[in-house]
Amino acid sequence: GQWVASNRFAFGHRQGFMQFSRLLTTLLFNSLTVISVCGVVDCRIGKAEEPRNVRLHDMLVINEDNSHFFGYKKPGEMNVRGLQAWVDQYAGGAVTHLFLCPNAMRASFRSKSRDAIWDPYNGKTPDHPWPRNAKRLHDAGIDPYKVWIARCRRKKISPWLSMRMNDVHNTEDRDNFQHSTFWRKNIHLWREPNHEHGSGLNYANAEVRKYQMAFVRELLERYDPDGLELDWMRFPNHLTPGKAREERGFLTEFVREVRSLTNDWSKKRGHRILLGVRAPALPDAGAGTGMDAVAWAREGLVDLIVATPFYFSTDFDIPFELWRERLKDAPKPVTVIGGVESSARPWISGTPVGNTMETLRGFAASSYHRGSHGVYLFNWMDDTKWPVPTTNYKRLLRDGVGADVAARGSRRHPVCFHDTVPKGASRNEQLPADARAGKTFRIHIGPCPNSGKAWAIAGLAKRDGLADARFRAKLNDQALKTAGDLKSLERIGGDTARAIRFAVPLNAVKAGFNELDLRQIGGSTGQQIVWVEIRITADN
Repeated sequence: GQWVASNRFAFGHRQGFMQFSRLLTTLLFNSLTVISVCGVVDCRIGKAEEPRNVRLHDMLVINEDNSHFFGYKKPGEMNVRGLQAWVDQYAGGAVTHLFLCPNAMRASFRSKSRDAIWDPYNGKTPDHPWPRNAKRLHDAGIDPYKVWIARCRRKKISPWLSMRMNDVHNTEDRDNFQHSTFWRKNIHLWREPNHEHGSGLNYANAEVRKYQMAFVRELLERYDPDGLELDWMRFPNHLTPGKAREERGFLTEFVREVRSLTNDWSKKRGHRILLGVRAPALPDAGAGTGMDAVAWAREGLVDLIVATPFYFSTDFDIPFELWRERLKDAPKPVTVIGGVESSARPWISGTPVGNTMETLRGFAASSYHRGSHGVYLFNWMDDTKWPVPTTNYKRLLRDGVGADVAARGSRRHPVCFHDTVPKGASRNEQLPADARAGKTFRIHIGPCPNSGKAWAIAGLAKRDGLADARFRAKLNDQALKTAGDLKSLERIGGDTARAIRFAVPLNAVKAGFNELDLRQIGGSTGQQIVWVEIRITADN
């Protein structure tokens, strides 16, 4: 609760001893309240606000996008109670932060600097639950982000705002209601002005930077978050095609100005407002894509980096140890955590599958082992039943995927790839692979399992002779025994038609990277490997 000690008391000579005693007791209690929580709350003279959970370690972050609540909830939930109930489901469990996204091209509130999502476009009023529900809240005089921020603080969850820096959803449909007036009227400011499917804005243009900065200013003036995230990965193209490395200074200049604003507003709000960025998973990919998070950290501009893929697949091989090496000369500590998408895809054009609780634990176990300070979930939201069922989602919110939880549970470590790299750089796509030629796959699993069972799994494409094909497998040069085919191919990617399982002795498993050698040794027709994973099944 909020304790306020008034300084308007005057003591006259006719006040009785009992009144003085009650006053003294109240003042002492309020003072002790402030002292006991000082350092984790906004401590002012005689006043202590709700505790601020601004820790940047052991984080479990949920990103709530700009449309989900409005698009999935019913009109009857468009009120303060409905907004608070949404936050409450994340309280009292493992979730430490809610990152609230208020925008794509348009804002989901009545903005002064850009269109609201319900504003007419080409004379049409948007006919979709998202704009209709957002407008219901506006018409009722309710700002959802103010309600959410206040409720988060009350429930001891850290509220951040996450601004999408260049969202281009549905640009192939020029009449889509999501597109802003600025984007529609300034085709010359696009990265690719003549692109038939539309294009994001080009930050090499001063007009674009001014337009986007106006929204940053509005967010900081209108709201009081614990932090502001610049989401450069929705979508990750911001500069002239082919010139991202040369023009990356424009993005650095932008981040520098935002940092100045957060510093100013930290003073005005009486508490620190942190600055974070979503950036490519590989630290050395930043300069070539323009999103140079390493440079920003070395200049002291950011407090948090979410190392993440764009969209195509969760990256199960984020080199947090390399991030640590690149940031060792930063003037102040910078937290780096891993971002998880909702799907897993074996290569850029391979067939994806939804993540599971087991692949999420695999990601977390590996990431914490390599130095991540948390897990950031993108497109893991309530009511969608995607990528995991509601019962698993609730269990996730309760138990989390901290290092201990992830290492103890059943986990999967699939082979995927890096989806945001500079032109010409390797995506480290290990699949698909010619089975007859064979291949050695490098897979990071984090800590060794102390118990349970381990398996190596190879998914094969549909081809003639598939049923008769025989394989040999080795893990770290130790031969593995075939343990039959997987009965279910659910959540096995690459359009797998057959999945072979190999039993792995626990003494063959190494902490960190493991080398799995697979090759076809029998069968009339050469096969294709389209999915590979190491799977650890817990005893419980």
